[in-house]
Amino acid sequence: MNKKFTIKNYLFLFLFLLSFSGFSQTETDEVKINNRKNAVEQQQKPYVILISVDGFRDDYYEKFGTDFLLKMKTKGVSAKMIPSFPSVTFPNHYTLVTGMIPAHHGLVGNNMYNPKTKEFYSMRNKKAVQNADWYGGIPIWSLAESQQMLTACYYWPGSEAEIAGFFPSYYFPYAETKTIEERIQKVKDWLSLPEEERPHFITFYLPDVDQAGHKFGPDALETKFAVKFADATVEKLVEAVEETNLPVNYFFVSDHGMTTINRKEPLAVPDLNSDDIEVVVNGTYVSVFIEDENKIEKLFNNLKEEIPANKPYAVYLKNQVPKKYRFSTKEDKHHRIGDIVLIAEAPNYFSRYESIFMRGSHGYFPEDTPEMNTVFLAWGPDIKKNKEIQEFDNVHLYSLLAELLGLDYDHKIDGDKRLLPKVLNDYQKNKPVNSQESTGLRE
Repeated sequence: MNKKFTIKNYLFLFLFLLSFSGFSQTETDEVKINNRKNAVEQQQKPYVILISVDGFRDDYYEKFGTDFLLKMKTKGVSAKMIPSFPSVTFPNHYTLVTGMIPAHHGLVGNNMYNPKTKEFYSMRNKKAVQNADWYGGIPIWSLAESQQMLTACYYWPGSEAEIAGFFPSYYFPYAETKTIEERIQKVKDWLSLPEEERPHFITFYLPDVDQAGHKFGPDALETKFAVKFADATVEKLVEAVEETNLPVNYFFVSDHGMTTINRKEPLAVPDLNSDDIEVVVNGTYVSVFIEDENKIEKLFNNLKEEIPANKPYAVYLKNQVPKKYRFSTKEDKHHRIGDIVLIAEAPNYFSRYESIFMRGSHGYFPEDTPEMNTVFLAWGPDIKKNKEIQEFDNVHLYSLLAELLGLDYDHKIDGDKRLLPKVLNDYQKNKPVNSQESTGLRE
């Protein structure tokens, strides 16, 4: 039988295989900020939907046969996208919407510690997640709202906090209980609002591929079904949006890839119980914060002596972390990187337990572990067609989104405008670039 699988078919198979993953959250209602309207000049601007499928590795298109996304590659612009270090979820999602590396925007891990306030951040800690003090930079929705362009977020790290003075006009606190059909319908509803109330920038996030990759590994049948489910979901989203007859541009991205880890022999987290020492674990790296500066050098030497002979990880003083990571004292704008940093080599992984329940993970430096690399795919009325471009660092997406939405900015970011002439139909190569907006990265 050649019957095409529907989104429900893939959802049933995927949820059957993932049913014991153990992660769920209570759904909360949409939050709407009152008394916001699009300025008249913004109402004629393009529409953008930024879709992220967490943990979508750059080879998953062909590896698992994503029929719809492969078709969209012929209708748009595609590339391999390189995540920032550490290649984990919150830091890289926030990099995508700020154009800044994690050490510059402040989200240096899914778990963090602020030595000044002695507070901890965790992606599952709602109070911390919704506290704007943790977030630097200006996310693209805040930039848009500051210029009277409405935005909407159906999940995205940072979207639940009032950053740079703004929430998105419409957003959902993160949860995973509403059906995909309901989420797609909400996007369509947003785009069916009157022009003055209609968001021009929308985020749409799917966690399932990452969850499957963690639990079962990147080569598992369960991960294949999760990828197929994501492919079918994006197709259904596009079909629903097409019914609005609006000129929508789509960006399909992810935060990182996935690799198989050594789950049976986890790296031991240093046992440093002390009132003036805090240890923060992010799997592929560990930050050690030491309140008494006089203890740093001795502890550093002790930790170096404990490295096993096969050198599955390295130990650095913060001011000596290799430049390639952009994770040293020089880069640490918010003082959230430890005084001592332990960085694992794949497939090794830090854990406080004797074995690790996950089969796959991420967080490694992409140049050393290419499985961390992810995807960029754009299509729509303002996007060039059937073009594959050179790989690029994910900090460069911000300028592309800002340009397409017609938003001005003059704050300093780490990305630049190199993608604009490669992706956009009508971008003029000789258009001036603000020298203050970028520090540049990979050429």
